[in-house]
Amino acid sequence: MAESTARKTGEADWQAAAESLAARFGERAAAHDEGDRFVRDNIEALKAAGLSAAGVPAEFGGWGLGPVELGAMLRILGRACGSTALAFSMHTHQVATAAWRWRREGAPMEGLLRRVAAERLILVSSGGSDWLAGSARAERVEGGFRVDGRKIFASGVPAGDLLMTTAVLEEPGAAPTVLHVTIPLGAPGVSVLDTWQTMGMRGTGSHDVELRGVFVPDAAVGVRRPSGVWHPLMHTVSMVAFPLVYSAYLGVAEAAREAALSLAAQRRAAGHLAALAGEMDTHLTGARLAVDHMLRLAAGADPGPETTNAVFQGRTLAARGMLAAVDRAMELAGGAGFYRSRGLERLFRDIQGARYHPLGEKIQAEYAGHLALGLDASRIG
Repeated sequence: MAESTARKTGEADWQAAAESLAARFGERAAAHDEGDRFVRDNIEALKAAGLSAAGVPAEFGGWGLGPVELGAMLRILGRACGSTALAFSMHTHQVATAAWRWRREGAPMEGLLRRVAAERLILVSSGGSDWLAGSARAERVEGGFRVDGRKIFASGVPAGDLLMTTAVLEEPGAAPTVLHVTIPLGAPGVSVLDTWQTMGMRGTGSHDVELRGVFVPDAAVGVRRPSGVWHPLMHTVSMVAFPLVYSAYLGVAEAAREAALSLAAQRRAAGHLAALAGEMDTHLTGARLAVDHMLRLAAGADPGPETTNAVFQGRTLAARGMLAAVDRAMELAGGAGFYRSRGLERLFRDIQGARYHPLGEKIQAEYAGHLALGLDASRIG
């Protein structure tokens, strides 16, 4: 009974913290968007509230939230500021993956998780530029590796502390090996390039990161895997990360619904408005069901090809539903939705980012088709 009561109190605390912060973030979302300004103040507020350690196990000083709760937190943030939710989802999924590996695999993640909680570190992912093949070049040197390369889509990097990335080691007589490495963003040779001027999600600070002669000690290499092939780690990342990323987008789509209904209420009543509202809600319900299914998989499934297939089918259905729902929201709002001052236009631009995360829809279909036909899908991705 005591454990149950403590858990309910903890849930109320993180929900209240997220909702309170979201109210503030929503007030400045337009300013961040209009100025291509990174949401640094929002990330700092999330750190100050302790939510940067939301996914850290309680025994290591965190909130101990699981995927379903983390998804709900990101959805709350997404309704207020898509850029904040998306950038924070990249940190959150790195923490959640580390926590999953510690609990389920006994992987040596305790040190990282304790540091995230104690030092309020922000982790930055470069997964969008790496995926199965990896990117950047690793050269073996005494005590470790020299890494050179350029990463893209490093969301949240202006406020980041550690870059969770990869480098590819190619040596004579051996197949290319992807090294999963942790690099302090303040290390010599690391430069953040001001490249993030985009249609939407303008406040995420998803700049390029250039690595020039960066020394990575052997101890900073977490996993070594073949390049271009599905590996158990990548199945785990897929299972944990993408339900959280798309939870952030779901919050954006839900905010677009509310904005559209508000604007539609100011229009002259017409039968087609009801049909548009119904279509919008139907598409949004499909997206919610897909995200909820993905989160349940992250919370209780075992990683592997079948789970990866189910997660990425959910990712495709969620993206389709959100994009269609926000498209209908624009129609429902009418010409008023075209004005930047009304807010819906920003949400429409932000939701377009749901198209671009792995696995893209065509690649996802190819992966699903290979499994359906009993073919080898180990290099599809």
